[in-house]
Amino acid sequence: MAFNVTEVLEIPIGVGDITVESLLYFAVILTVGVIIARIVAINVRRILAERLPVNERELLAKLVYYGIIVWAFVVALPQLEFDLSGLLVAGGVAGIVIGFASQSVVSNLISGLFLMFEHPIRIGDNINVADVAGSVEDIRVLSTVIKTYDGIYIRIPNEKVFTSNITNYVHNAARRFTYEIRIRHQDDANEAIRIAKEVIETHPFALKNPAPSVFVDNLGDYSVNLTAYIWAPARNWWEVRTDLLWKIKVALEENGIEVPFPQRTVWFADGLEVKGGSGEKNE
Repeated sequence: MAFNVTEVLEIPIGVGDITVESLLYFAVILTVGVIIARIVAINVRRILAERLPVNERELLAKLVYYGIIVWAFVVALPQLEFDLSGLLVAGGVAGIVIGFASQSVVSNLISGLFLMFEHPIRIGDNINVADVAGSVEDIRVLSTVIKTYDGIYIRIPNEKVFTSNITNYVHNAARRFTYEIRIRHQDDANEAIRIAKEVIETHPFALKNPAPSVFVDNLGDYSVNLTAYIWAPARNWWEVRTDLLWKIKVALEENGIEVPFPQRTVWFADGLEVKGGSGEKNE
């Protein structure tokens, strides 16, 4: 008895007129579509690397990737002898059922799309959202990944990100920080202000526009309190803040201006009698 491969491939498998051959064609077309989608997405990222910011580049790559997969699925579907009009009707009904059953997933999906198009945050931004502070590693379809300053990765649903107050520390190109500088009452406040400004102006990352500001803020119990407002590039803010304070302190001390310690002056009334340990009175 002769064995015919074509006859085997055309044997019905029990689901309408679907055969093993049609299933193989469907799988091959879908696999080729996924491979093409990956290749095209990689090339989109490479070609647009110097032309678009990383957020727009990733968004476009993802749209191209999923678009090609959907196209391949639609092309392969006739191999299963599906009626697309009936599929659309069934898909609409299924969409309603799935929508009620997975409201959080749909909400996260829509929130993710809004985050990608509105750009309140971008990959690489230092932010604080939902009591989580760190750097944005990725904005996915359903969630946002944040790397904390301790090196911990945290996944936050997009709905929570989109509906929370977002503090973006680097959205503005410049960021301000404040110093409180205390000097002794006998020190020259004008000289201290001049020295502090000179140190700030010589720092390579301290911005000249907006200009730094140093002034006498208030008079304390044991010190004259100066306040310094300094602007730095948002990406270098932390390095500048930690570097300048010590340099200002050293420069002040080199010019005889010291940071005072808390002091209290206690006055005793004349003729105050203090009892000694033996019970005798001393004046």
